[in-house]
Amino acid sequence: MPAGTALASVDARQTEALLRRLEWTVVRRLDGLLQGDYRTLFRGFGLDLADLREYRPGDDVRHIDWNVTARLQTPHVREYQEDREVSVWFLLDLSGSVGFGSGSVSKRDLLSDFTTVMALLLTRYGNRVGALLYGGATDAGASVVPARSGRRHLLHLLDRMHGTPAASPGDTRLRDLLERARAVAKHRSVLFVVSDFISAPGWQASLQMLARRHEVVAVRLVDPLEMALPDLGLVVLQDAETAEQMFVDTHDPAFRKRFAAAAQAREDELRLAFTQAGVACLTLSTYARLDLALLHFTRRRRHRQGAAATAKQENGPKEAA
Repeated sequence: MPAGTALASVDARQTEALLRRLEWTVVRRLDGLLQGDYRTLFRGFGLDLADLREYRPGDDVRHIDWNVTARLQTPHVREYQEDREVSVWFLLDLSGSVGFGSGSVSKRDLLSDFTTVMALLLTRYGNRVGALLYGGATDAGASVVPARSGRRHLLHLLDRMHGTPAASPGDTRLRDLLERARAVAKHRSVLFVVSDFISAPGWQASLQMLARRHEVVAVRLVDPLEMALPDLGLVVLQDAETAEQMFVDTHDPAFRKRFAAAAQAREDELRLAFTQAGVACLTLSTYARLDLALLHFTRRRRHRQGAAATAKQENGPKEAA
């Protein structure tokens, strides 16, 4: 058997083993805890015209039918029959910093587990999943796995993800991945941007542009050691993006305080960027359970959706009056 064929067989077996492990350890647990919540977590973007009715305050102005409005001299909006199947894209940042992990689980392991679990849950009900694999600044462009359904396609996507090598040293340009997604995702879709968001500046505007057309969720990968340094004395730190090394004295309380302040400033900057873009953020830690993080995010999202729908119903009649 040729070496390439043997390697491919090993990779395929590893992908199947990962899928079975996560089905037993995470997916089945989520089935019991969510009780179907994830089935309506991301609703379809109905494309079939069902009816026309007069505009009411709070309606989405993008659904106004301008031809009917001009003819009847009264604003009318289009109502759609919901298409429950959605296209989901995983925008996967596989750059150098994602390989970091201070414990037994790296951020790349977390990325792999999250993508596997979500893709499995979504494809169970006929949704289409695809991926953009970004290996860092040295990549000519993110490679694309088209959005399709079915278990065989899911295995292909995961195999491509696992087969993408660790990135060579170089600054991450997350903007390149987001701009590539704008070109690839032609129709309204759900986009998971899975990254630690350690990147050259300039990606925030691209994220806002994506969120105008698609439903975007920022899945942020974090490790506790990135937020605070323990007292370890003199240590060598290496930049995972550039491979630059430097000696630091972690025994110095002032240094640890400056490190924590810089980490908090970055937290605030990211939180502001996600808020301005209007995207939800799911934070996954290398030291936390994936199933509980997904459960908490799902429940929080459904609560917000319910609150928004209630506010719309309460405000509509008052404004009309």
